[in-house]
Amino acid sequence: MKLNEISDNPGATKDRMRVGRGIGSGKGKTAGRGVKGQKARTGVAIKGFEGGQMPLHRRLPKRGFNNLYAQDLNEVNLGRIQEAVDAGKLDKAATVTVESLVAAGIIARPRDGVKLLGVGELTAKLSFAVTRASKSAVEAVEKAGGSVSTVYAQGASTRGGSEAATA
Repeated sequence: MKLNEISDNPGATKDRMRVGRGIGSGKGKTAGRGVKGQKARTGVAIKGFEGGQMPLHRRLPKRGFNNLYAQDLNEVNLGRIQEAVDAGKLDKAATVTVESLVAAGIIARPRDGVKLLGVGELTAKLSFAVTRASKSAVEAVEKAGGSVSTVYAQGASTRGGSEAATA
């Protein structure tokens, strides 16, 4: 057997239909598109069109509310921070900020800041500079001898808002 003798099984492949190549081909003239009208032409894009009837997506009421000033915060639990301290990824002496949490691998990217949540146990004495903190998180940090201060993230983005809205 040689490379030029290799072939697929008979009937395994089928040639594509060449449309618009004469009346004798069976797919000539209109090329299987019927006759006239928008759909007979190329580049038809009428998704959602219901023949002039009000389309479903316009019949349904608009719902909900999209807050332009909502912050997209990373949520970090105290237990996760204690694990990082135990693993040596976070320095006990330094203030825990968004940048230090990214460097430690606790959060992937800064987003609009960090919200500290009180799930888990914190034994290390740490000072935090975060965007927000829950009451239980503040109590747990102060119980361990640390402190929590809230700071606004630098250049916090707003979804769809203008630059004037952030100032």
